[in-house]
Amino acid sequence: MLKSFFSQPLLWLLSALSGLALAQPPRGPLVMSPQVNADKTVTFRYQAPQAKAVELSAQFEKAPVAMTKDAQGIWSVTVGPVKPDIYPYSFRVDGVTVMDPANVAFFPNERFKASLVDIPGDTPLIHAMRDVPHGSINYEYYPSMEGTTGSLVVYTPPGYDQNPSKKYPVYYLISGTTDTEETFFKVGKTNLILDNLIAEGKAKPMIIVMPYGNIAARVAEQKGGSKPADPTVRDGADAVKRANDFATDLVKNVIPYTEKSYRTIPNRENRAIGGFSRGGGQTLRTAFSNMDKFAWVCAYSSYLSPEEMDRSYPALVSNAAQTNKQLKLLWVSVGSDDFLYKGTVEFMDYLKAKNVNYKSLITDGGHTWMNVKTYVAATTPLLFQQ
Repeated sequence: MLKSFFSQPLLWLLSALSGLALAQPPRGPLVMSPQVNADKTVTFRYQAPQAKAVELSAQFEKAPVAMTKDAQGIWSVTVGPVKPDIYPYSFRVDGVTVMDPANVAFFPNERFKASLVDIPGDTPLIHAMRDVPHGSINYEYYPSMEGTTGSLVVYTPPGYDQNPSKKYPVYYLISGTTDTEETFFKVGKTNLILDNLIAEGKAKPMIIVMPYGNIAARVAEQKGGSKPADPTVRDGADAVKRANDFATDLVKNVIPYTEKSYRTIPNRENRAIGGFSRGGGQTLRTAFSNMDKFAWVCAYSSYLSPEEMDRSYPALVSNAAQTNKQLKLLWVSVGSDDFLYKGTVEFMDYLKAKNVNYKSLITDGGHTWMNVKTYVAATTPLLFQQ
């Protein structure tokens, strides 16, 4: 009789693994999505054999686009050509919005996380990965308000780790409503924009600190509560209180943590603050309440109403000469199709009437991160040019 070469426990293990293998559901076909073609058209695919209808919803399309199903149950559509940029998109499957499971790139958000498609230009765009020295991205945690722990994404420029004696100016950059601390990094590609501008000699090397803007949501989450609804009135009492809470956290917690943890130049001439949408409103309120902390202020697709300016910052507008001396840059930008266009232009007109100096840029397009990248690329070369 032949002697078995397998022990009883090993036989049990092999039997179990065999059973698991048999129990695995069959794998479907490999799905490639999105596929960016040489002519700038893009093919999207989604596997859903049982679905009755699948549509593509993309920021470069005015309306959802119907997809067609093949014999393998893969829905697809080719659209474009599409203007080179980075765009969010999603699928609607029998009326339900879903991410693209074949794509690892997604839009960080408190709510639905859209997928991202990057259509490269024939010549590299300002946010493209280029063969230049690259900075680093660090994730940081700091002690914040009400005993909570705050989170930051921090960019350090090329050469930061190689020259331990050099100190840098800091740009505090704040995302919009429902965005997270990752959005300027993963969607705005701020790190790559700065790498490219620094390599071209157009921007000074700087540290960029990207905080999470929704203090109320973080406090609720960490204390076991429910995330509060976003304010319904942009300059209402609740919105202003939350913005002031953010300003307190930034000035009392984020800046001290940054200046302790990184090699910064700790004075107002070497601190800038900027933000998009809600983050732009937080920027303006934080800066105007702390003129001793910031000399460079950038508002992207955001504004403060004349009523709030008169009520909350009378000294800033009543002594324009002093304000213009303090602020080395006050920047305001917006897209012509942005739903905040009217209020932003009204804010510019107010500043002009009060003789407060500012620089502005009005672009095509709406309230999008495509425009935000344009604003970052336009403003960072102006910062810290003393």
